Amino acid sequence: MTDASGWFDMRPRSAADVVDALFDLYLERGGTHYDEAVTQTEHALQAAALAQADGAGDALVVAALLHDVGHLLVDEHAGQEGFLTQDAEHERVGAAILDRWFPIEVTSPIALHVPAKRYLVATDPHYAAALSTASVHSLAVQGGPMNSDEAAVFAERRFAGDACRVRRWDDHSKVSGHPTADLAGYRSAVEQLIRLGA
Repeated sequence: MTDASGWFDMRPRSAADVVDALFDLYLERGGTHYDEAVTQTEHALQAAALAQADGAGDALVVAALLHDVGHLLVDEHAGQEGFLTQDAEHERVGAAILDRWFPIEVTSPIALHVPAKRYLVATDPHYAAALSTASVHSLAVQGGPMNSDEAAVFAERRFAGDACRVRRWDDHSKVSGHPTADLAGYRSAVEQLIRLGA
């Protein structure tokens, strides 16, 4: 898998530069598949649309849009040898890169959306049955359901609720052929949240 460390060397001059780099990444790698029914770009756009429909604020809509950017940063997709045989920790990679430019209201739900899956599997008896095949496979390499102590700790985390919302949008944004806005439709919302030199 591709090393994402080069992103830490980026020195964007403006918020527009950050958005250009992120959207270019989706154009370059977003046509790949992690789940069966949709490309990674389609998945991101469907998640953001669900967040908007659910009345989420801009930060959480952007978190939904970018929640799986770590997959793209490490080039993790179904076409790669060894796919889903180990945890690439895409949520941590994505949050660590985005943390350079975005507030914690965006990055924390992204960092926690995989633990949120583990939490929901452990606490919601209907949740696991609705997971996609890829999510079931990734759950196994991501640690499986939380135990009761882990779930109690997770529930107390500041952004646990937001992470669970992102997780549920994630799970429902895998509908083949579902129409959405394109990336450009989110450009303003993304750009307004970026803070350079913070």
